[in-house]
Amino acid sequence: MKLIFDTFPTPLGDMTAVFSNDTLCVLDFSDCPQRIERLLRRFGTYEKSTKINPLKIRDRFNAYFKGQRDAFSGLELDTDGTAFQQSVWQALQKIPHGGTLSYQQLARSIGRPKAHRAVGTANGRNPISIIIPCHRVIASNGALAGYAGGVERKRFLLELEGTL
Repeated sequence: MKLIFDTFPTPLGDMTAVFSNDTLCVLDFSDCPQRIERLLRRFGTYEKSTKINPLKIRDRFNAYFKGQRDAFSGLELDTDGTAFQQSVWQALQKIPHGGTLSYQQLARSIGRPKAHRAVGTANGRNPISIIIPCHRVIASNGALAGYAGGVERKRFLLELEGTL
């Protein structure tokens, strides 16, 4: 399998995007290399190539950071994951720009009201940062709890989206 990599600068630091054919399958902060490697394990052995701006990912991020809400519209995503993880990641994509949910509210939204810890674990395993907006999930008390990219990045993203 051939995977295409692009690493590009953002206001939050460099990000690495990984594509398989015409789908984005991994997106994370480049200063999290162990996490990226863990996310890539699902592909087993792969051939790595690099390309600048596949599927206009850099352009999309530039637009996002300038406030364009639909910057990622139409981008095909391949997340893999268990059925439970898929349900969490799909629910994340329904949280509106400028909105947040608590882990408990997210668990309720997928019909699993007592699974807030499992929802938190699935949220933390999200393979496509920012586009699948795991940063929009907060603690029940409103605290900015947990974010694989760091709480300061989470704060920046929520401020950018007008939540904070």
